[in-house]
Amino acid sequence: MQLTSLRLHRVSMPLVTPFETSFMRETEKDCYLVEASFDTDAGPVTGWGESVAMAAPLYSEEFLDGGIAVTQKWLAPALFQVEDLTAETVGWHLRHIIGHPMAKSAVEMAVLEAQLKSRGQSFKDYVGGVVDSVPSGVSVGIHPTIGELIETVGGYLDEGYARIKLKIKPGADLEPVAALRREFGDDFLFQVDANAAYTLVDAAHLKKLDDFGLLLIEQPLGEADIRQHSELAKLMSTPMCLDESIVSAAAAADAIALGAAAVINIKPGRVGGYLEAKRIHDLAAAHGVAVWHGGMLETGLGRAANAALATLPGFTLPGDISGSKRFFHEDITQEIVQRDGEVQVPQGPGFGVTIDPERLKKFSRGTVDITR
Repeated sequence: MQLTSLRLHRVSMPLVTPFETSFMRETEKDCYLVEASFDTDAGPVTGWGESVAMAAPLYSEEFLDGGIAVTQKWLAPALFQVEDLTAETVGWHLRHIIGHPMAKSAVEMAVLEAQLKSRGQSFKDYVGGVVDSVPSGVSVGIHPTIGELIETVGGYLDEGYARIKLKIKPGADLEPVAALRREFGDDFLFQVDANAAYTLVDAAHLKKLDDFGLLLIEQPLGEADIRQHSELAKLMSTPMCLDESIVSAAAAADAIALGAAAVINIKPGRVGGYLEAKRIHDLAAAHGVAVWHGGMLETGLGRAANAALATLPGFTLPGDISGSKRFFHEDITQEIVQRDGEVQVPQGPGFGVTIDPERLKKFSRGTVDITR
């Protein structure tokens, strides 16, 4: 395949309700989509990708405007020079550009979908998925009051979500966790996510979470604190899960070797793409480490791709692959449906969903065209 042009679509989609974590409060999903056009032996083909970078560099050092700039100035020009571009070689061709995994992932995703479409192959079949649906967990943000939190979680349990993940931060941790256990009992799968809000000094406080039978605690300490996570893991009975610390398969190998991660949250955008994400899945499976698929409030495009990757056998825990209605009144693709705790993986070539041009126009905040 020969890349002929890229169009970056900046979009902003209102969220059903605000989503608050330890580091920010979101009311809209701001992202950009990559529309990549190729010449192939079988004729022109288009693939789509999605950047998961946030508007501000708070989850990671990447942010939306930076991703657009690096794609326009560095990533796209490098790939325009490749005569026979494949998804498997995107990372190699971009290896000289330091960092920017989310921007690289979005471009690789578009190349991958075009490649799959040209072959008439689904992403699930490409990665070797073994099931047609995946258990659907839901991520619950920090709420203003315990009463509102209980009402929200009760609604999700009534909808059949297979697992509840609660965002926590200092001052909003033990009390909401205890309240949910009192209200809904011990039988539902329940985990917490701190998004790096604590330090090892807080170990005695975090250890109190052991009393609530949690599935895991996700990324309590800083992104670079793999060694400190291994120390905290020795002090807590709740399994330690890493998210922001796992930026590559190499980082995953280090975390496993140091005993810092009993569980790994895999987010393709964070690690540079779906192919690197699969490498982490394979590495974890070889070491007996559980993995689950995280989420970044993706549109239906990224949500469909996430569901397909999560059909691999190593994804033994419910991931953050909720239905479209969890976040959006209208999705930019056909709706991803959660029913009875499961999300059906979209079928068909590529990621199995199509971008609705009218909704794309509705939510568009501008485009950037990049040509050879």
